[in-house]
Amino acid sequence: MARAPHSQARTGTVMDAEEEKALADIAEYGCHVIHVLEDEEGPPFSYTVGVQKASGAPEVMIIGLKQPIAHFVVNEYNSRVRAGERFAAGCRYDGFLEGFEVQFEVVAPEHFDEYLGWNKWLYGGKNFEVFQIIYPTTDGVWPWEPTASEWFRERQPILCETAPRGAE
Repeated sequence: MARAPHSQARTGTVMDAEEEKALADIAEYGCHVIHVLEDEEGPPFSYTVGVQKASGAPEVMIIGLKQPIAHFVVNEYNSRVRAGERFAAGCRYDGFLEGFEVQFEVVAPEHFDEYLGWNKWLYGGKNFEVFQIIYPTTDGVWPWEPTASEWFRERQPILCETAPRGAE
């Protein structure tokens, strides 16, 4: 499944308007945000491009949320890392989704082709790090818990390298 836009790094030096916009956003805001719409292959997802280049922190992605909420979450992450805050895999944090903690996990590189084409373009390959921001249901159920619905698990696939904290 190759859903990620811009899945090939450009070999020439001429950039198109989208690439120029991405680089301008990184220079001005510290990142560019990509939103991929839901389709027959999977749920919507959003991710940053350029956070690692601008701030030295990992890129971030979130799967399964509507675009306005996802955009807020990834921008909140960018704002916080630009202010010097750092996040750790396996830890939970407040301030991203009102009333709920979110958990950060490292995205395994085997998912980069499918989800993170723009980062592959920016970094010229897979030499970057990405956190997946994982969130519970409104009832506080995490996607790896036995009581999580199949719909919720499909809506938020876990792309991390190891089992998330709490999933052991």
